[in-house]
Amino acid sequence: MPTLTVFTPTFNRAHLIGRVYESLCRQTCQDFDWLVIDDGSTDNTREVVEGFIKEQRIPIRYIWKENGGLYTGYNTAYAEITSPLNVCIDSDDFMPDAAVEKIINTWKERGGEQYAGIIGLDFYADSKQPIGGYFPKELEETYLYDLFLHKIHLGDAKQVMRTDVMRKVAPQIGFPGEKDFNPYYMLVQVGSELPLLVLNDNLCFVDYQTNGMAANIFKQYYRSPWSFMKMRQLEMLLKRNTLRNLLRVNIHYVSSCIIARNKNWLKDSPKPLLTLLMAPFGLLLYLLILWKNKA
Repeated sequence: MPTLTVFTPTFNRAHLIGRVYESLCRQTCQDFDWLVIDDGSTDNTREVVEGFIKEQRIPIRYIWKENGGLYTGYNTAYAEITSPLNVCIDSDDFMPDAAVEKIINTWKERGGEQYAGIIGLDFYADSKQPIGGYFPKELEETYLYDLFLHKIHLGDAKQVMRTDVMRKVAPQIGFPGEKDFNPYYMLVQVGSELPLLVLNDNLCFVDYQTNGMAANIFKQYYRSPWSFMKMRQLEMLLKRNTLRNLLRVNIHYVSSCIIARNKNWLKDSPKPLLTLLMAPFGLLLYLLILWKNKA
């Protein structure tokens, strides 16, 4: 059994997934396998991946499933992964040649049951610069949400997670017709209870796509309000929090409730007083979301 599983949820990215594959074939440490979760692609993704499997350069598992959104790909992955560690590399991204080696060495030297995993850096694929900059040099461990909460690091980062702790919060239960429930929900659940080891090095080159999740956040707000509502409820309940963040979260919660037409919005809120106070601002955000979706 390998130490690490690299898993890749994908949908209609046959023209890009070869870049992930080639980067994995170049890894200086081969103590991993690659799990491809095909979220119902209608292009030739299956044929492309089957071609990779025939080459026998790295161990590959391919699973096709009905289209359900990114979080359902994570659910499938966590049901299949057997290795102690796992990391998600999207089908439009790729790993630097020594990434697996750095992950495994870091875990062997510093890891243990007191940690949820490792957090490393994402780099822009075009400029080769860290997204959001480097972590502070003195930072050796951190709780995941603290990076955002205390503005320690405001860019995307790469989480390498222990499989056993992720299985405790998987599968992530979504809502009918909503495919934009971010698997960050599961990561926050785990990352708020156990810290992550900091690896201040590049683990992934990110190539943002115009049709990807990051580029369409206002559309996601509108398409999947119940999912975002559930995420905001979790954020309200986090032990490690600030008043400023709670105000922001409640504004987003109200806007999601309006879009979802949730009549029990105040009753369902873990922080009803703050929710009521932020309701006018939530209405303004709702109007902004409507305008963005009409533009």
